[in-house]
Amino acid sequence: MSDSRHLKSEDIKSSGAGGTLYVVSTPIGNLGDITHRAVETLKTADLIAAEDTRRASIIAKKFEITTPRLSYHEYNAQKRIPQFLRRLKAGENIALISDAGTPGISDPGFKLIRNCIEKEISVTAIPGASAFLPALVVSGLPTDRFVFEGFLPVKKGRKTRLEFLINEKRTIIFYESPHRLLRTVKDLCEYFGERQLVIVRELTKLYEEIIRTTTTDAVQLLEKRKLKGEFVLVVHGAPKKSG
Repeated sequence: MSDSRHLKSEDIKSSGAGGTLYVVSTPIGNLGDITHRAVETLKTADLIAAEDTRRASIIAKKFEITTPRLSYHEYNAQKRIPQFLRRLKAGENIALISDAGTPGISDPGFKLIRNCIEKEISVTAIPGASAFLPALVVSGLPTDRFVFEGFLPVKKGRKTRLEFLINEKRTIIFYESPHRLLRTVKDLCEYFGERQLVIVRELTKLYEEIIRTTTTDAVQLLEKRKLKGEFVLVVHGAPKKSG
């Protein structure tokens, strides 16, 4: 169903008694993936709450966005949330953006969104890029049912989480950083055994790479080759038990 009213700056500005928190998806790499609606929202909001102000500056320069920006990340969330709530209650509109992709997915955006809902402040999503859905659809693994796990715990809870997922039959999606990639793949091999694994690196960027392999072969590959960038791991679910 079409909702063209969100494309008009005068309508975005008119928010009645209170403001609106716009949860705006931004590109995960290629700036061409930003939507017209996202650009319009960023231009007409009163404030942009940005997880990474340096990344936000690149987008602002590219699309001539002059809206004031304030940092909002895991380390200052407790301080910023009350500030944002006051401004929203006063009628201002705030555009929330993450480092890249859709806010609220493996980032502190979730905390602000929940607080807005609890305070009965309007929250609207401006859909766009994400990392895990493109990785899933290009993986070739089953897409009818899947589970997104984000980043595995670094220490506490890691073993428990992996043991919990051993019998998960849906396709499993993880995020991982380059310096923990080998460790995580080794853990997947240890806990899950031989499974189909797709390593998706640097989605939409210059060095995008899709490695379709298995957990066992991936360990051997990563011991020989040090990969850099941002990673999505897509793992085949547990095989169905026969009989």
